[in-house]
Amino acid sequence: MHHPAPWDQPCERLDQPGQGLNREQAFRRILDGHWRYLQNERQQIHVTHEDRQRHAEGQFPFAAILGCADSRVSPEVIFDQGQGDLFVVRVAGNVLGEFEQASLEYAVQNLGVRLVLVMGHEQCGAVKAAIGGTVIPGVLGQLINEIRPAVEQAQGQDGDLLNNAIRSNVCHTVDMLLERSAAIRDLVAAGEVRVIGLVYDLASGDLQFQRTVG
Repeated sequence: MHHPAPWDQPCERLDQPGQGLNREQAFRRILDGHWRYLQNERQQIHVTHEDRQRHAEGQFPFAAILGCADSRVSPEVIFDQGQGDLFVVRVAGNVLGEFEQASLEYAVQNLGVRLVLVMGHEQCGAVKAAIGGTVIPGVLGQLINEIRPAVEQAQGQDGDLLNNAIRSNVCHTVDMLLERSAAIRDLVAAGEVRVIGLVYDLASGDLQFQRTVG
């Protein structure tokens, strides 16, 4: 279930949103943007010539997102953010490989991002394929195999296997990120970075938060 951001005052938009935003402020901006999206009040629709000129000078994202490559799950739309606001890494099944990890570490270490989201979604085709158990050849099969541990964990749970596996996969990815990335793990332990796992509902647009670390 999604609730509007619990803060009294709206977050002032910055020309360079990554500068000076801590993990709480970044999360607030995510919630504010998602609320606008749900209310059909999106603000980030047009990119002006001035915007393009400013972006050419550098990037200052305030959050990094590891999400699924599914065409229905665009973080910039769901969180109503403009060009340059989000550092987005997308791969089928929101799995974590070396290149995805490196990209997130770059966002945290080099761009000063203090909020990392791992976002899955309902009806994920990659998770469905992992549940099916069919041997898939090639690199696609390697990707699907990354999801199978989450499916195995979900098989012992009550309820719908697909929904449980999608949630388990998000939590698994969060765990793997913190286990594999000393850079992100150390900043989380220092209270500087927050990692959140969540699932997006395609039909309702709601966010279901699964795990928060930091």
